Amino acid sequence: ARRKMSKSATVKDVPAAPFIKALAEHFKSGGQFDVPEYCRYIKTASFKELGPYDPDFYFVRAASIARKVYLEGGVGVGGLAKVYGGSARKGTRKCHFQRGSRGILRHILRQLDDMKIVQKKKGQK
Repeated sequence: ARRKMSKSATVKDVPAAPFIKALAEHFKSGGQFDVPEYCRYIKTASFKELGPYDPDFYFVRAASIARKVYLEGGVGVGGLAKVYGGSARKGTRKCHFQRGSRGILRHILRQLDDMKIVQKKKGQK
């Protein structure tokens, strides 16, 4: 008699929004994340007018970054800045793409590296 193998779910099998929400809640309740003091005052990109309304945006962004690094692999700060970039509206002038804030991304990646969730590739900066 053959036994059926149970399939285990991976990050690719789970929809993005519920996964990111659950992982952000895990980061928040775990107490391992060190949210910087200046986080209340920053914007997530230069083209934004205001900072995020969600007080837990840092944990949500960290969960999103962890998922992106898992799915894409080998993506760095510059690549993530493109992912989190958007259109800069300049009034009556044409819109142009601008990258997201790299300082937040760098800080989150360092913390994820300390938690052993992501790792640097050998030979990379």
